[in-house]
Amino acid sequence: MRKLLFLFLSSLSFALSQQSTNLFLGKAGNPLIADTTITPEIYSWRRNTTGAVGYNNIPADVQHVFYASDYVYVSSTNIPSYHIGPWNGNPNVASNQNFTFKITRTPTQNTGTKTATSLGHIGVLSNGVTIFNAKDAMSYNNQNIWHQNAVVVEAPSFDTCFGHPQQHGEYHHHQNPKCLYTPIPNEHSPIVGYAFDGFPLYGSNAFANTNGTGNIVRMKTSFRKRNITQRRTLPNGTILPSNQYGPNISTQYPLGYYIEDYEFVIGLGDLDSLNGRFSVTPEYPNGTYAYFATMDSSGIPVYPYLIGPYYFGIVTAGNTGPNSGHNTIPDSAVEYTGTTGVRENNFSPSKFSLLQNYPNPFNPTTKLSFVIGHSSLVNLTVYNILGKEIATLIHNGLTDEGMHEIEFDATSLPSGLYFYRLQTEKFSETKKMVLLK
Repeated sequence: MRKLLFLFLSSLSFALSQQSTNLFLGKAGNPLIADTTITPEIYSWRRNTTGAVGYNNIPADVQHVFYASDYVYVSSTNIPSYHIGPWNGNPNVASNQNFTFKITRTPTQNTGTKTATSLGHIGVLSNGVTIFNAKDAMSYNNQNIWHQNAVVVEAPSFDTCFGHPQQHGEYHHHQNPKCLYTPIPNEHSPIVGYAFDGFPLYGSNAFANTNGTGNIVRMKTSFRKRNITQRRTLPNGTILPSNQYGPNISTQYPLGYYIEDYEFVIGLGDLDSLNGRFSVTPEYPNGTYAYFATMDSSGIPVYPYLIGPYYFGIVTAGNTGPNSGHNTIPDSAVEYTGTTGVRENNFSPSKFSLLQNYPNPFNPTTKLSFVIGHSSLVNLTVYNILGKEIATLIHNGLTDEGMHEIEFDATSLPSGLYFYRLQTEKFSETKKMVLLK
């Protein structure tokens, strides 16, 4: 047993240690030893390397990207390089916000009470422009019960890119940023930004299956407009007293005018109530939770548009709230100066890979997925923290090339940390998972 534990943990330690390092200059110009693994949260930004300017001759897009082992720091003016304005009926003017957002490199699922996406910025697009949720700041009779849908109510003030500035000059989008990218049929959409919990936001197109297989399809929202003519109940079934009724459905207050006009139906579309799902993507071949911009078949944005009413993960401090978005870049951070707009770490079924289980933590079942580059004999085994084999999911099984998924049921096991290992003739990889009962 001791020998087994030693060999298992030693091989795990060796695998985790295979990170290449190199010498870089930090923010202060000091030599640093930095991780050279350039991951999507570092390279997915539209960096301005040409001195391009946007609205009112303000430097456009992202000015700098710095990264450390824990965070990426994205500095932008909040002005895009595409043409913006005019904003009919809106007295506000877009201005340089001098933002520096802090994006975690290790986003973590919030397994407790989800954090609501508040008013103001909730994420940042790849060009440094902020995104807001679906609400505007007003509610019917100021009762904070029937909340106005910004995409409907504020639509007259949007420019042709579906954006507008708020009272402090912060230009932003509540819905799909159509001037940032164009969906291409049969092509997975790119990362168009990051939410402030560190999980990516994609455009509208993705693999049909969460394991990275199937055709490229448009991600469909699981929200729909309620079948109501009077606003007397909430989507969760709460019956309101008469003094909290909203206005009846009418030309002045059409269905969809308020956020509470929508209801979530499990399985109606591809996405969950947060407007995302866990899936394999070109940038994340091991899988990630991701949000998606939702549109109908005609390309019209549909609720909840970008990120839902709540964040999936734990929100990084410093990006939300009063005076937020002005984080300090540590001197130890390294500036990224590589090529932008290039998909690195592309998903390729010709490679062998063990994906992270989902969900994780889990109770009592979880799905283990892996990619086989060519037909091989496969072993998929689960160990406890002592290195004891507790389950053999596949034993010398001849497995065809492609993506595979198997469900692991831990009903009989206690809560704790477990390891699962994929082995073929020439490949071995181990990952951790947490059973939380």
